[in-house]
Amino acid sequence: MSVAVEKLYERYGPMVLRRCRQLLRDDARALDAMHDVFVLVLRHQERIDEKSGSSFLHRLATNVCLNALRGSRRKAEDSDDEVVLAIAQELDLEARTQARSFLARLFADEPETTATIAVLHWVDGMTWDEVAAEMKMSVSGVRKRARGITERVGKLKEMQP
Repeated sequence: MSVAVEKLYERYGPMVLRRCRQLLRDDARALDAMHDVFVLVLRHQERIDEKSGSSFLHRLATNVCLNALRGSRRKAEDSDDEVVLAIAQELDLEARTQARSFLARLFADEPETTATIAVLHWVDGMTWDEVAAEMKMSVSGVRKRARGITERVGKLKEMQP
């Protein structure tokens, strides 16, 4: 590991881990995601500006976690867990399926950064100014994307039976 990446890891590792825990709600997955973040940093260290370390790593952690949530399903560790998980999934299967379908339609034609903007504001509670700074966009650009999301939500709700 290069000295610069090692310093970033020592300084910002706990922050990245907190972010991953917040989004993934699972310590083991959060630790894996944190390591994935720093593997990406190591691979692309020549493009990283150390001055924007915390905001860059926060955004990278958010994206890594969102990708993990999109691409994986929780697997039970033993047969008892499998039974509980199966019951929980059956009880909530219709609602989860509808929610996934709704979100897939909502973000279908949007850049991935639009979902990140939504998470930062509506899940993390960041202000529009903070989201804009985090995304390296103008506040008006962030608000425009948010308005688009809000409008699409309204249209999609109208279309549902």
